[in-house]
Amino acid sequence: MYRFALITFGIFFFVFGFVTWLNSVLIPYLKMVCELPTNWQAYLVTFAFYISYFVMALPSAWFLEKVGFQKGMAWGLVVMALGSIIFIPAAENRTYEVFLIGLFTQGTGLAILQTAVNPYVAILGKPESAAQRISIMGIANKTAGIISPIVLGFIVFKDAETIENQLAVATELQKNEILTDLASKVIEPYSIMALVLIILAVIIRFISLPNVEPTLQESSEPKSLWQYPQLVLGVIALFLYVGVEVIAGDTIIQYGVTWGFSKQEAKFFTSFTLVGMLVGYVIAIFTIPRFLSQAKVLTISAILGVIFSLLILVTEKFVSVMSVALLGLANSVMWPAIFPLAIADLGKNTPKGSALLIMAIAGGALMPLLYGFLADSLKNERLAYSLLIPAYLFIAYYGAKGYKKRTW
Repeated sequence: MYRFALITFGIFFFVFGFVTWLNSVLIPYLKMVCELPTNWQAYLVTFAFYISYFVMALPSAWFLEKVGFQKGMAWGLVVMALGSIIFIPAAENRTYEVFLIGLFTQGTGLAILQTAVNPYVAILGKPESAAQRISIMGIANKTAGIISPIVLGFIVFKDAETIENQLAVATELQKNEILTDLASKVIEPYSIMALVLIILAVIIRFISLPNVEPTLQESSEPKSLWQYPQLVLGVIALFLYVGVEVIAGDTIIQYGVTWGFSKQEAKFFTSFTLVGMLVGYVIAIFTIPRFLSQAKVLTISAILGVIFSLLILVTEKFVSVMSVALLGLANSVMWPAIFPLAIADLGKNTPKGSALLIMAIAGGALMPLLYGFLADSLKNERLAYSLLIPAYLFIAYYGAKGYKKRTW
């Protein structure tokens, strides 16, 4: 019945993944191009991108109420295209702040799309199989995520070692010319991306999608969202989950370089993380809800996250790097599980609860910055991964007990 709608949303999730996981390549790339001296500054890439969800989620919900979900999705794609276009003057002038504005604008477009699409998929069928449907969307998302860093990495890191050797002996004028040429490599891919997003916006504006509304209970309901423990604890869990997911995907290339891998080799590492997520999604599709509940899978995944985080800390080189990649498997089912558990029984407050959960994506802005700060302070990027352990422990608590709470 809803097959066409699910295929359409699968395309959206592919777009989400393609744009989002480019950040893993942009971090080391912009650190080189813009001559950033610290990890903290480099991870402003993730901050600018993900903080837009926090800033724009509630305005997005208001905007969608005014124009409707379908028109809102089209506008979200247009805003993403604008963000891609901003990369052109940023690259031409090698200005880090303008790159960050472009990333914030892309994130704003994604905030509009995510606010509309996620609850739509969650209620497009039986509640107990919501995690299964979102896992199918996740396959589209992570397939794009596997492809995008390899594609951009191939474009911007081609001859990276030669360029680094040239920079080591170049005069100031020569260095400027080399870096300006390197910066220009993103102009063509981001121009193509802008064009594709505009075409998708036109298509989504005119196709027909089912009108699905959440069940709005008329029973007496708390007026404040803070009176729903399952939602509040879910927001915290989602904040932490997005933070650990972004750290796993966006730091692994830079982390691999610290162990002596070349940028040409390390460009594949984010894709390894996303392959792990893809495997997790496939497992979820066949096990939820037939063999395991959404909550049980969430708890198991969080425990795996703790185990893999400990492996990062106690191993070295390739094994330590691959332990970061294995976090993809642990993270895979967290979004599909947390989102429906957190909006359960919200009734009329479902749209506002959804917007609050989208705001929690700000975890992807703040936690990588904290990781970068710890890496700089400790002068050890491996030890900085220790911040993942308490995050996974809270998520495990939410999957075991927190989602059940209906009163404080």
